[in-house]
Amino acid sequence: MVYTISGIRFPAVPPLCKCSDSTFNGHRRMPLSLFMKKDSSPRKIFVAKSTYDSDSVSSTATAASDKVLVPGSGSDGSSTLAGQSENYGAVSEDPQVLPDIDSQTIEAHEKTKEETDQDPQSLPVDNIDGDQAPLEEISIPSENKKAETTVRSIPPPGSGQRIYDIDPYLSSHRGHLDYRYGQYRRMREAIDQNEGGLEAFSRGYEKFGFSRSATGITYREWAPGAKSAALIGDFNNWNPNADIMSRNEFGVWEIFLPNNADGSPAIPHGSRVKIRMDTPSGIKDSIPAWIKFSVQAPGEIPYNGIYYDPPEEEKYVFQHPQPKKPKSLRIYESHVGMSSTEPIINTYANFRDDVLPRIKKLGYNAVQIMAIQEHSYYASFGYHVTNFFAPSSRCGTPEELKSLIDRAHELGLLVLMDIVHSHASKNVLDGLNMFDGTDGHYFHSGSRGYHWMWDSRLFNYGSWEVLRYLLSNARWWLEEYKFDGFRFDGVTSMMYTHHGLEVGFTGNYSEYFGFATDVDAVVYLMLVNDMIHGLYPEAVTIGEDVSGMPTFCIPVQDGGIGFDYRLHMAIADKWIELLKKSDEDWEMGDIVHTLVNRRWLEKCVAYAESHDQALVGDKTVAFWLMDKDMYDSMALDRPSTPAIDRGIALHKMIRLVTMGLGGEGYLNFMGNEFGHPEWIDFPRGDQHLPGGAVIPGNNFSYDKCRRRFDLGDADYLRYRGMQEFDRAMQHLEESFGFMTAGHQYVSRKDDRDKIIVYERGDLVFVFNFHWSNSYYDYRVGCLKPGKYKIVLDSDDPLFGGYNRLDHSAEYFTFEGNYDNRPRSFLIYAPSRTAVVYALAPDDSELAKGETETDTEPEMETETETSLE
Repeated sequence: MVYTISGIRFPAVPPLCKCSDSTFNGHRRMPLSLFMKKDSSPRKIFVAKSTYDSDSVSSTATAASDKVLVPGSGSDGSSTLAGQSENYGAVSEDPQVLPDIDSQTIEAHEKTKEETDQDPQSLPVDNIDGDQAPLEEISIPSENKKAETTVRSIPPPGSGQRIYDIDPYLSSHRGHLDYRYGQYRRMREAIDQNEGGLEAFSRGYEKFGFSRSATGITYREWAPGAKSAALIGDFNNWNPNADIMSRNEFGVWEIFLPNNADGSPAIPHGSRVKIRMDTPSGIKDSIPAWIKFSVQAPGEIPYNGIYYDPPEEEKYVFQHPQPKKPKSLRIYESHVGMSSTEPIINTYANFRDDVLPRIKKLGYNAVQIMAIQEHSYYASFGYHVTNFFAPSSRCGTPEELKSLIDRAHELGLLVLMDIVHSHASKNVLDGLNMFDGTDGHYFHSGSRGYHWMWDSRLFNYGSWEVLRYLLSNARWWLEEYKFDGFRFDGVTSMMYTHHGLEVGFTGNYSEYFGFATDVDAVVYLMLVNDMIHGLYPEAVTIGEDVSGMPTFCIPVQDGGIGFDYRLHMAIADKWIELLKKSDEDWEMGDIVHTLVNRRWLEKCVAYAESHDQALVGDKTVAFWLMDKDMYDSMALDRPSTPAIDRGIALHKMIRLVTMGLGGEGYLNFMGNEFGHPEWIDFPRGDQHLPGGAVIPGNNFSYDKCRRRFDLGDADYLRYRGMQEFDRAMQHLEESFGFMTAGHQYVSRKDDRDKIIVYERGDLVFVFNFHWSNSYYDYRVGCLKPGKYKIVLDSDDPLFGGYNRLDHSAEYFTFEGNYDNRPRSFLIYAPSRTAVVYALAPDDSELAKGETETDTEPEMETETETSLE
């Protein structure tokens, strides 16, 4: 598979091995360039002292007002120049450097909650003098774009005190939480004073890396540990003496390359580029940290940075507006590379044309794409990122990724990116590790900067320049590629110094608020959510947190961390636990408790299984249920088996009860909707362990690194029925919006009958998990009076069921209390079947009137149920 940039063919080949070199071998001789080169005319090299926030194309003396300050680094606690600090750029390695701000001080400087709940466009923003000025949009020219860029502002911090009203139990940890919020406020204030605000601070990509103006190209890099630096690449025949860079007092290296005599840029689009540095660890060539594209050449292990600046006629222009954030979020988790039915690395273009329409047809309203950020080791599933600003070159060009996103928007789909800010690849040759030759550049030094389980590096979130880098990275994907939000990976690892490893969270609040909490990381999460929601009000942020951190999904202005959703990870673990038991041992109350056990006012994305359960070493729900029978008994012209019958029935029930009770959003990994029969096994070679043991590879096979969508589409296979049920489930939620309905009540959890009955919104859900017992004239409680009809039935033949229910039947309610409900109706509940009932349309007005009379007692009962 190949793809092109301006007629240049880029090969896409699997890496030979996982590169994690930690030594430098001096200058590597580069093979003949794969890229078109042209001779460049002699250029003047500007070596005068410069500042990286200068807008001039040539370097000038640094103005004092342009200097970046590091709060609290002076001997008297005052701000000092970053370049004069011994540990450059570190805002606070020790959180005690920034003093506490008590709640009274916070409240004295803030507006009320009612004011902060206004439309963001009407919110006030602090100016330098502390007075309030209206939020406004100002258009200013950008040196990187011909069109004007809209500059947006981020609302100021709130009081941070509402969390104690939401959860009074937090008051016992007020000291920690107020300290945390004080750190966040101090950081916001420092950014306002020294960088012109969070909005400007998060546009680091406009100054760092390569930026082109009308007269030339400026390249800047923060590498305080380097002794010297030079820009090398195809454009200067990799001559380390041709383009020497100058260093300012902040450890920022810079060079300006004026246009060639004919007006063409000094570095042609598509050229390979690197920065050569003399570092404390030796001479090394590194891919620029802010590189926008990188590729792997045939026969080489490390990637090469690419100067990516296509001519205007080749740049993709977005045609379709971004969809509004839906009330109910139904996410199709996907991986572009493995999205083909063929054993290949799929492309952005093929995903755009083949997979996106499938997602739309299935009824999902959002696609979450994994492995977007460039990663040299394909088998890392995209989680060992090497180039944070570059989209994975295996799947195509940046323009093709933009085309994919634009097509999704045309279909009304949100596009969420699985962003990795929790750790980074430890690769030295093509990643950030030891970038300037020091262990503590972007990461914590020593053991604190190494994740022993993930074999990766950990960011120092207290470093000023790390904050700039990560905040700008999040904004880059939203701004340049029009992503609609993020799923933040590994947030539990970020928030605790123990990273959640070998720790069993019991829910005791002392586990969340103490010395094990990495306050710097939590403050970063608050800042990035602040930035995202302030500048992009329709953007969605989802955090992967297994710990259950309180305030995780409470707005930052109220004292929370600011995510929109938490992944409800306990649900998938519960299903795996149950699937290891016999049906008789499934406890209905245990299932319900796991599904509804979430914090008040903190939204969750529920899922029965994600990509984690599909990997080699684990099992999908379908595999747990049916195992090897899936290979021989899924054809409709062959006899079924008890395992297949049980598996298909429970596969549908598990997904519906998870969606119906588990959260305000739902997620499914691609292919799992039809019970994909095989695990995911990335192409890999044998792994040799230090002790001499060898873990066999798969000979770099792609056979298990694809998705067999053809199985779900085949009308002669039983997979089709499961896929159709998933589709019907999504469309039911689209029609009734039950995931975000305010009304939720569980009226029955019967372990003898194996029955679960609950109401969500206007629907009544009935699950019979019994393996053999079907129940006639089974009474189920309900709130609203009238005539009910079946709107979803897992036993429907279309879904591979046995057609035991009459869909034309009508179910009339009886007055009188039953299961603590004011009314009830009689049904037939077949074994291993899930059925959803809704009021017939002609009874809806009556039901609305009745609901009003039941509001007060219902609220009391719901509160009781939600605390199970």
